[in-house]
Amino acid sequence: MKRTTLVLGASPNKNRYSNRVVALLRSKKFPVIAYGIRHGEIEDVKINLTLENWNDIDTVSLYLSPKNQSDFYNYIVDINPNRVIFNPGTENPELETILKENEIDYEFACSLVLLSLGTY
Repeated sequence: MKRTTLVLGASPNKNRYSNRVVALLRSKKFPVIAYGIRHGEIEDVKINLTLENWNDIDTVSLYLSPKNQSDFYNYIVDINPNRVIFNPGTENPELETILKENEIDYEFACSLVLLSLGTY
């Protein structure tokens, strides 16, 4: 069963929502992989600076602005997650279309809120 979350756009800055969601995922015992452009760690999770072919991804939680997402379209399709969460500010009709065409579920939500409510 896939349970791992890939946080795309993870930041070592503790004030960023992507940092907070990685920490909250870990505190709730969810497996998490962080990808970002700055070296660092969040809790016990190393921020990966390169993408690997992870094949057990349940959820991709987006923290990239739409203009920074296009480089990741093929990657997201290739890893075939069960769902993609468009966090506030990441909504992207072009990526929505690609996900629909590849039968990948997506939702517009805040990962932090879903985790806090127990509906993640």
